[in-house]
This record gives sequence, C-alpha cells and structure tokens, in this order.
Amino acid sequence: MGFIPYNSRDLFFKNKFGSISVGEEIHLRLVLPRSFCCSGALLMLRRDDSVYEEYAMTWVGMCGNDAEIWDIHTKIEKEGLYWYHFDYFSSYGRSGVLQTQDGIGDFSGNHLARKDWQLTVTEKDFTTPDWLKGGIIYQIFPDRFYNSGSKKENVPTDRVMREDWGNEPKWRPTSEGKVLNNDFFGGDLKGIEEKLPYLKDLGVNCIYLNPIFESHSNHRYDTADYSKIDPVLGTEIDFKNLCKQAKELGIHVILDGVFSHTGDDSVYFNKKGRYSTLGAYNSTESPYYRWYKFENYPHKYQSWWGFETLPEVIEESEEYRNFINGKGGIIEKWLKAGASGFRLDVADELPDIFIDELRARLKETDPNALLMGEVWEDATTKHSYGSRRRYLLGSQFDSVMNYPFANAIIDFCRNGKAENFMSTIMQIVENYPKQCLDVMMNHIGTHDTERAITKITGESCEYRDRKWQSEHSLGDKYQKGIQLLKCAVALQFTLPGVPSIYYGDEAGLEGYKDPFNRGCYPWGNENKELLDFYRTIGRIRRENPVFEKGYFSPVSSMLGCVAFRRHDENGDIMVIVNRNEHPISYRLPDYYANAKTLCGNNPENNEVSIDGCSFVLLSL
Repeated sequence: MGFIPYNSRDLFFKNKFGSISVGEEIHLRLVLPRSFCCSGALLMLRRDDSVYEEYAMTWVGMCGNDAEIWDIHTKIEKEGLYWYHFDYFSSYGRSGVLQTQDGIGDFSGNHLARKDWQLTVTEKDFTTPDWLKGGIIYQIFPDRFYNSGSKKENVPTDRVMREDWGNEPKWRPTSEGKVLNNDFFGGDLKGIEEKLPYLKDLGVNCIYLNPIFESHSNHRYDTADYSKIDPVLGTEIDFKNLCKQAKELGIHVILDGVFSHTGDDSVYFNKKGRYSTLGAYNSTESPYYRWYKFENYPHKYQSWWGFETLPEVIEESEEYRNFINGKGGIIEKWLKAGASGFRLDVADELPDIFIDELRARLKETDPNALLMGEVWEDATTKHSYGSRRRYLLGSQFDSVMNYPFANAIIDFCRNGKAENFMSTIMQIVENYPKQCLDVMMNHIGTHDTERAITKITGESCEYRDRKWQSEHSLGDKYQKGIQLLKCAVALQFTLPGVPSIYYGDEAGLEGYKDPFNRGCYPWGNENKELLDFYRTIGRIRRENPVFEKGYFSPVSSMLGCVAFRRHDENGDIMVIVNRNEHPISYRLPDYYANAKTLCGNNPENNEVSIDGCSFVLLSL
C-alpha cells in the first residue's frame, strides 16, 4: 500500500475508534508528504443536515524525513450523524483527502469512489441494558415451539387446530387465491415455560417472542387485540408465570410490537364483524376511526404493502399514540406483566414521534428494559419518512436486528469471500455506538428468512414459488450444511453483539421462506451433533467475559480465511475460520505463541492446523 494520509481505523490517526459521545474530545491526525510544501490544513466537518464548517489544523512536526503531521483536538456538542474529510493548501492550490476504501484516505483516485468519513455522535449519557451483554437470545415462533397439551379455551371455530406436530404447515392458496395462515399446531406459553431448563442449558438469557397478542393468523402479525394474549397461547396469567419463572433462571422475555398496522379482523377495525364493538370499518363514530386512513370510506383504505387484511394505522394520531405509549397503555401494561422489552416490527415505518414516546414510556416503566428495532440496513444511515433516522443516537433504540452481520456471515460461509466479510464487519463496528453494538441482535436466520442451514447450503429460492420451496430440501448436502452452519455460528457467537438462535436452528431444522422456515421444533428428533455444538459454543461464550463488552480487532481476511480478536482486561480470544474446502496451516502472531485452545486443533510451533470448513478459538 502506498502513502496513507489518514486511516479512521488506526488509533495513530484517530484517537478513538468508532463513535463518540457529545462533549467527548476527539483527536485527529493528518499526515502529508513533505514534498507538498503545505501551508495549512483544515478539518471539513458537517452535521448530516447542515453545511461544512472549517476547523484549522495545527502543524505539530515531522513523521520521518518525508512527511509532516497536522492535527486537531475538537469536541462536538450536538448528537447526530456527522461527515468529514480534510483539505490542505499546497503550491498547487487547495486539495482534499477523502476516504477511498475501508477507512483509508487518499489524495487522488476515482473521484466518484471518494467519500467522506462518517462519525456517529451519541447523546452524552446514553447507556444500554447490561443484562443482555454477553448473553444469548432465543427467538420463538410461539405456535411451533412446544405444545404443553393444555386445553385451549375460547379458540374461534374458524381456526384449524392440527394434531400432526412436525408436518408441513399449510401453504396452498384457496380457490380464491388466498393463503389463510389459519392452521395452528398449538404451541403455547405453558410449553415455553416447560422448556425453560432446555433454554437455560443452551446459555439463553433472553427469549424474543414473535407476536403473542390475539390475532387470527398463526403468525399473529395481524393484531386483533393488543390487550389480550391469543387464546391458543394461553392467558395473561400464563404470560406472567412464564416471565416469573424465566427471571428466576436469569432469562428475560421481550415481545414483538407490531404497531404500524393492525388486522382488519380486529376489535379496532372489525371488518368481518367478529366483535360486538364498533370498529373503524363499521362507523365513523368508532373510537378507532381516526386510527386509520380511509380513501373511500369504508371500502378503500391504506394497508400495509397493499394487503387489505392489514390496514395501516396513523402512528402520528394522538389517540393511537396514547393507546400504545400513554400512561396505562399497551407498553406499560405488558412491561408490568413481566416483559423486559420490545422488538419493534418494521421500525422504518414508525415515525420518530411514535418511537420517541414509546421509548420514554418504556424506560420510565422499567429503566432496564430493552428497545430493539427491525432494521435491515446500516441503522446509522437509514433513510425513511423523508429524513435520516436517528435510531442509535440515544433517544430511540438500544439495539437493532443486525442484518448486515447476518448477510456478511451467510455470504462468507456460502462463498468464502473473506475480504468482503471483514469490510462489512468493520463498517458496522465503526459506525455503531459501542453501547449499541454490545447488544445487537446477531441473528443468521429469522421468521422472515430462510433457515440458516438452507440459506448457506441450499439452492437459491429467489424467484421460486412456494411449490418449488416445498419440494426442495438439502438432501445429500445436509451434512455439509451442518459443517458450514457450525462455522457461521462460531462467527455469530464471537462477533460483537448478542447471538440470536432462531428456534430449531440448533436442532438442524431446514426450510425455505414462510411458511417453510416456521416448522415445528423436532423434539426427540434433533440433530445431536449440532445441538451438542450449540451447547459447547454457548458454554464458551458464558465462561469468557470478554464477549460482553470486549473490543473487536481484525487480524487477517484473505484466501477464504478470516481471523479476528475479542479483547479487553478480561481476556484475549482469537477466532480463525477457514472456509476453504481444504485444510490450512495458519501462522499465529507472535503474541499468540502460548495460546490455549478453546475449540478446534491445538497450535504447534506457532502455527495451527484448521480443517476445511472449520475453525479454531484460541485464548491467551
């Protein structure tokens, strides 16, 4: 590599890696060739919604014989997303130093590829819940986890209750072309409570439940009544008991908050006339009428992504905001019932005022509660509602679903592109506030995606219909999938953040998209090899406090192999993953000469042998 004038990921140039907080001093250094004969240098800094301001840098001395150092100490007094580069003055006039690749700056190159550096500035006293740091999340699709066998009371007769646990969910449309999602396998809250010891054994300290409120589909994203538990799942007492028993085992329960829309078959809209009360569809005098946006009352209304079964709510509506976020509202009710937080569905479709008020109510009710957003992109640069979102600046989310990490892990395990993997990881680690990074939901599969083992190993299902997805499985690729999934999980469990297990992944469930990714947990038919591996990697994570808040440092990323460290005062662990089909011999840094093995082969003579599609974990 040639002359480097600035590198945002090198502490010589920037005295703190990543984000800063309001009022925190930041020290930046710019190195310029002596031959430029520079007469001055400027830090060019702008807030996301403003123009550049110029800050004069100071010449502080030579860097060797051929370069000189300019630097600046400054503070930023308002939270937000900031962008910066450097200008300098030479005999050739005014020129700039901008980022060209992965934090590194240059004087020239393709101007279209040159860009500013990002600096995330959070509120001064922004903290995130400590109880999740170093933990493990377990995501449960409630209908498919475990059926306690308890009698289901007050279940509507139009639901299809199945007695063939483990068979394929119904997916074929009706003669009218509708997929009803009305078949239920009967998983319930008492069933989750019964399996708490199993989750504890996996190392889980947080259960994330997909929607549990009354709804008339098995996925329950069409809320019918926010104030009631769905009768197939049980009662409010069952929920309170689950939370109580879980907390006695050190496990917190967080809920899915679906607040951008309701179901049309709900107490609030009541299109199908199921409820005795007036819904918005029934009368303009309904107390819920102002929740919705009608274009031609009552038949034409705005709905989520055009699905008429999911009428959109007006989240800015004072009536709706008070119902959800007000004193005695839905957020407060379920936190007081035992929940430890919420994951907000389609967060980019919720306006700032709604999220701000929800967070305020949540933290007032329980200061240690977690607020997580569903965001599929880099959450610091996300645009929606016509503006840059401020999700991770201190007044909204503690955490988001870490899709950039998920995509990087899946892509690396599928294709072996080590450089791309590390570039993505470093971008997120640099952009996200560390307090948020420590509680990121690091999933590799959810209810919205293919099963992890399928996505890593199977054929792509893009542009494939449900019939094709139903008919295809890994077949003779399954064992290879187990091998690659272990590599993915090793990364997932050791990167900054909190790994999230989508129920059944640890048992070897495969499947393409909805509903095939929502099969029943195979109790008694788990893949024992994989399940034992999850228990082992979970134990390693629990026994090493460095995974709570430890720093991330890349070591290498090339030729199908990635290596990085997690380190702080509590320890130093190196992770090396070989995606190649063949074994490799990895030369360890000198400071790892006496490392001990946590998982994988033992080092010899400062080298460690790593099998094809495998990994090692080493500790100092």
